Amino acid sequence: MKKTEQEALYSTIQDFVGKSWNGSDLYPDPCGWTPIQGVSCDLFDGFWYVTELIIGPIHDNSLKCAQDVELISSHLFSLRHLKSLSFFKCFISPHHHPVALPTENWLSLAGCLEVLEFRSNPGLVTLIPASFGYLRNLHSLVLIQNELKGEIPTTIGNLINLKQLDLAGNSFTGRIPESFGGLIQLLILDMSKNSLSGTLPSSFGGLTSLLKLDLSNNQLEGKIPYELGNLKKLTLLDLSNNRFSGGLTKSFEDMSSLEELILSNNPIGGELRNLGWPNLIGLTVLDLSNTSLIGGIPESLAELKGLRFLGLHDNKLTGDIPTKLSFLPNVSAMYLNGNNLTGEIKFSEWFYGKMGQRFRVWDNPNLCYSIGSIGTSHFPSGVKQCQQEAKMHQLKFR
Repeated sequence: MKKTEQEALYSTIQDFVGKSWNGSDLYPDPCGWTPIQGVSCDLFDGFWYVTELIIGPIHDNSLKCAQDVELISSHLFSLRHLKSLSFFKCFISPHHHPVALPTENWLSLAGCLEVLEFRSNPGLVTLIPASFGYLRNLHSLVLIQNELKGEIPTTIGNLINLKQLDLAGNSFTGRIPESFGGLIQLLILDMSKNSLSGTLPSSFGGLTSLLKLDLSNNQLEGKIPYELGNLKKLTLLDLSNNRFSGGLTKSFEDMSSLEELILSNNPIGGELRNLGWPNLIGLTVLDLSNTSLIGGIPESLAELKGLRFLGLHDNKLTGDIPTKLSFLPNVSAMYLNGNNLTGEIKFSEWFYGKMGQRFRVWDNPNLCYSIGSIGTSHFPSGVKQCQQEAKMHQLKFR
């Protein structure tokens, strides 16, 4: 290893870990027989160079940040072949030692850096630098559970090689940049648990490689864009705990790879019967609870044979519960409580016994159950027995 590379590495580690660390027990160099935990190297033109640097308590002997770190070391920008840079539980004191991300110097890593991660750093109280947009070779940008704030810079949309973009669990505000629609190689996009507002850009229809999209727990509003139907490979769509409205978009029918559709706690409105549910045959989780749905429960939901969880509770649904729902072979939880459902539930004793408290139909005042045969030991909790059947039962035992 060249002396300049070694000095840059040692100075970087000391800036984060403390001056007491001097690497004196490393011989002949940091990439030799006694490597540093969290540091990986590779050969370039016959010399060792640092390609990966991880700071944080991932393993027992990992490099751990000192408690009083207040700056990101400038020395790390001298590591000429750095491909992966990660900080985990490094900056932990937002009040005594808040840390800001440097706005400059990132250009020096533009030709090499592929992975950049800041995980669980509550002391990282800062904006995302617009200069992150220089890192054109990034495949993964993970900034989760920090205290990052402000608007997400539109320059992140320049990172056209990104496959993973995870910004969850911060304090971002403002709108989602329209430029994100150009990240056509993106597989995972997670911006959940922030304070993002405004509408969901229609440009998201261009994210045709996307497998998982999680925008839950924000303040997004407006109609769910029809263009989302272009996401043919999407397996997870979570828009829960926002302010979306305007009904269920028909383009959901085109998302044939969907396995989890989670839209709970939005004033979406509209009717379940407006969608061709059999087109979503791969669904295992369907959560539309507290979405202001009206109308009846379509019998076609019974064609979703892989469904494990059905959440339709706390809506304004009316009419009967289709008996065919009890024949779903894999369902393990069905929540229909808190609606205006009526009529008899004509499910089998076996179904009630299998589901127990995971079959929730209480808080439907005009709903009753038919036991089918006198003396059954299983029945839906919180639902009264149908009056005519109850009277016959009383007459029989007089």
